Amino acid sequence: MKKSWIISLITSFVLLGGVFLSPAASANAAKVATSTYSDQSYSEDDYLHEELMDELELDDAEQELTKAQKEFEKYLEQISRLVPYENKAIDTLGSVGGEVNSTNRKSMYLKLTNTVIPNYTKTVSMLKQIKPSNPELKKIHAYYVKGSYLQLEGYLLYKQAVSKNKVNSKILQQGRAKVRAAGVLLDQYEQQIYPYARNIGYLH
Repeated sequence: MKKSWIISLITSFVLLGGVFLSPAASANAAKVATSTYSDQSYSEDDYLHEELMDELELDDAEQELTKAQKEFEKYLEQISRLVPYENKAIDTLGSVGGEVNSTNRKSMYLKLTNTVIPNYTKTVSMLKQIKPSNPELKKIHAYYVKGSYLQLEGYLLYKQAVSKNKVNSKILQQGRAKVRAAGVLLDQYEQQIYPYARNIGYLH
């Protein structure tokens, strides 16, 4: 299952080098831009202390958010490296057509053996090497890893089903069931990764 435009959008966004200013950073920048020097304000200890604490809280929030944004950017860069392998595998499999029969069995077997499985194996291998330190991102990424691993298992069953002169429909159905289960996990990944990017201020 190929992920939707959401992932492509986020990946393209990071490759263009664009990161929106976080809400905390925007507030801090606005505060600095509009502040004016006042002898009276600096003579009031309580007010000065309160202002200082506000600034520190903003700085802490900004630094924390920036840390999350930087990790997410690094994460997307890692994901972008495996996307060509994933796309090649899925596009090649799609070129066979929806139905498997005696006419296209051999073609499917060759494409699975020479292109689909090697490229998707590479995809899964690269995915497993990505280890986000952010707990929320780590949890979301786990859906991608599990889903892709299930999908690879489905492709291996496809290969087994078309390896003989007669298509083994039972094994083929098992493969389809794996791919459907993978789709559920990959959908969960998609549904969570974009809101995560927005929540950390990476996208509006």
